[in-house]
Amino acid sequence: MHVSRAGYALVRNIIIGTAALAALGAAATAQSADYAAIIAAPDRSDADRKTDERRDPVKLLAFTGVQPGMRVLDMGAGAGYSTELMARAVAPGGVVYGQNPADLPERAKARFEARLQTPAAKNIVSLVRPFDDPLPADLRDLDLITFLFFYHDTTYLNVDRAEMDRKLYAALKPGATLVIADHSARPGDGTSVGKTLHRIEESALRREIEATGFKLVAEGDFWRHPEDSRDFSIQPPPNKPVDEFVLKFQKPN
Repeated sequence: MHVSRAGYALVRNIIIGTAALAALGAAATAQSADYAAIIAAPDRSDADRKTDERRDPVKLLAFTGVQPGMRVLDMGAGAGYSTELMARAVAPGGVVYGQNPADLPERAKARFEARLQTPAAKNIVSLVRPFDDPLPADLRDLDLITFLFFYHDTTYLNVDRAEMDRKLYAALKPGATLVIADHSARPGDGTSVGKTLHRIEESALRREIEATGFKLVAEGDFWRHPEDSRDFSIQPPPNKPVDEFVLKFQKPN
């Protein structure tokens, strides 16, 4: 059967295109597998490596789906442990905005400011702003927001949580995600033990977030400890397991 020169060119282009798609798929797989390399980076601090022991950060990064080039907001950055992890994951072309309130405790503030001076933090932008007004009005179309172990604090601070959640929703591009983790309270505790036990009831948090328009799309079980009685404070950190939930919400397209 005779095949024209144009036919050969078409077949050749299809083969090249298929190979390119396969290469892209392999690159994406390698990229996802690189979370372990981020955690193993030799320039990470000893303090952060100690935190790794209870945070299992490879699973956290995988759950968030953070990738190079993303624009991320880390709410309640604190001393910046998770902020730096995200910054390493979005490098080289991405940026992470680390939000903290102006009245952040001095120790955490000093540690965060020191972290900003390190090479790993070159793509971190500090936002010293209230929780319910966490980012400038022109900062939009974010790919990801993380809010790790700080949402419960907003239940007893002077924070309009409904306004905060609305602004987080508005800041994300359609289809982007919000990942929230916190310490589990007992059923029925709701938001009443944020200050005393530093916990929040998972269902109460979920109701607040979903009221804004977010849809729950995934739940992580890597910080679960069902043996936790949930009746003691997690501050200071106790010498026993604490049940912690992690939820991924999506802004609909």
